[in-house]
Amino acid sequence: MALNQDTQSPVKTENLLYFAQQVLQAEGLSPEHALLVADSLVQADLWGHQSHGVLRLPWYVARLRTGAMKASSEAATLIDTGAMLLLDGQDGVGQVLTDLAQREAVQRAKIHGVGAVGIRNSNHFGTAMYYTRKAAAEGCVSILTTNASPAMAPWGGKEKGIGTNPWSIGAPYKDGAVVMDIANTAVARGKIYLARQRNEAIPESWALTPEGMPTTDAAEAVDGVILPMAGHKGYAISFMMDVLSGVLTGSSSGKNVNGPYRENERSGCGHMFIALDVSSFGSPEDYTERLEQLINEVKETPLAHGASEIFIPGELEDRHEAARRAEGTLLLPEQTWADLAKLGHETDVELPSRA
Repeated sequence: MALNQDTQSPVKTENLLYFAQQVLQAEGLSPEHALLVADSLVQADLWGHQSHGVLRLPWYVARLRTGAMKASSEAATLIDTGAMLLLDGQDGVGQVLTDLAQREAVQRAKIHGVGAVGIRNSNHFGTAMYYTRKAAAEGCVSILTTNASPAMAPWGGKEKGIGTNPWSIGAPYKDGAVVMDIANTAVARGKIYLARQRNEAIPESWALTPEGMPTTDAAEAVDGVILPMAGHKGYAISFMMDVLSGVLTGSSSGKNVNGPYRENERSGCGHMFIALDVSSFGSPEDYTERLEQLINEVKETPLAHGASEIFIPGELEDRHEAARRAEGTLLLPEQTWADLAKLGHETDVELPSRA
């Protein structure tokens, strides 16, 4: 029997973070790496992106248990030219490898003005803005790309052939960042999984059935094809993100990439992290003044009918996080709660009580 998804369980944020960290440690991650991965998932929930939150913890654990993803996450240096670094992630944990790429790219940008770090043979890394926001905090504009398992059909086709291949651009602004994080499909695949978990219908514009027909059934959509955003433009962007993330880095691409929900298959996904040091382009104060002028112009645009406010990229996530942190709790769908309870039983880690 399906669980009632109208019911959501509140849990204290810090307790959920501790639980996720302990589960990952039980599966072989170091305390430092387990905390990083747990924080990336809980942070996604805080931003309001439950499709990339602790819902994914059971998927990661399943892959660790089969060996498709390695808990050690040791990256090997393949090429180092100073401003550019290429690493082999050796099937390690995506969050750990991408955080390393972010740090290395920023460090090189501080020396050369630009730092580019490619990673081959990695795994799903969670929410892309988790890393570009970190670079922004270090005074860098950054771009992060990744490829993913096939989800959309090439434009004009009817079979999966290319991934959602999400990417993020983040830029420092005062004490925070303006940041974009998008998949190139009409919706991130995780949102379809979340809708299936909640037994919710999806918009007809999101996906097609395996037979190529529009559907509002999330289960059919998972087995079918996710539609690209903006038609052929979304397909073209995804294709080029695969070039940056997979082809250029020497990782897998196209149909050879496997997603985090396939527990027995190595991912083979690749990433590219590019950091640009703001101070290398001139005065950081001048940069902030120019960005603030752009933000003010956008914010002052007359509102369209039915709109109440204009937001800049990343602002909705900032507000959602502020509200959740003020409350001190997160709401988890009942299916997610049940999945976490199962993980707790298997790893002998106590599930936090409902708040």
